[in-house]
Amino acid sequence: MTINCLIIDDEPSSQAVLKTFINDIPFLEVFAVCNNAIDAIDILSENQNIDLLFLDINMPKLSGLNFYKSLNNPPEVIFTTAYSQFALDGFEVNAIDYLLKPFSFERFLKAVNKLVAKNSSKNNTQEHDFLIIKANKVLHKLAPDSILYVEAFGDYVRIHQENNLIITNSTFTNILKLLPSQFVRCHKSFAINLKKMNSLAGNVITIGDKTVPIGQKYKTDFLNSLN
Repeated sequence: MTINCLIIDDEPSSQAVLKTFINDIPFLEVFAVCNNAIDAIDILSENQNIDLLFLDINMPKLSGLNFYKSLNNPPEVIFTTAYSQFALDGFEVNAIDYLLKPFSFERFLKAVNKLVAKNSSKNNTQEHDFLIIKANKVLHKLAPDSILYVEAFGDYVRIHQENNLIITNSTFTNILKLLPSQFVRCHKSFAINLKKMNSLAGNVITIGDKTVPIGQKYKTDFLNSLN
């Protein structure tokens, strides 16, 4: 899967950041870069294979928001701007996300994962059913079914697979938001993949040759999820 991206931004420094970040994601590709919305109209009219816009809101001649509202059958959009007051306007047009400048690669990656999740739901195919996790400056493409459970570990999250452990610098809440409904929280520091669960005895869940605790606070909801 390749996602063709069109950058629309009047700031060269912002264009450079986006190009660098996009080039770091294997399935994203920069299709073109526009300095304003007027130029983008011509590119979109001539090319039907643009999948995603990285669109600045505050631009001369025509704002990014008004430009996007004017499009028929527009591509998906991630808005980028230095002005937080535009955030609500951006979500009114069902934007994938809203990036407030300057944004980090981790925040950019979170927005891309939202797009991946939406595509997965829309297409309902295994091809798009994955998430991107950054660990030790390496991007890992993970299928949710390959994950046994996730574990909060201080300022990091441990992602446990059958024969692999990935440790990412992220919050437990953010990782849980990326995972599909088969992942259920069973403890303040653990969430398991129900598809991988073998047994439950007392306050201990067995997954393969590993065990995960159940917290009393989460036990009722967890048992309900089994039904």
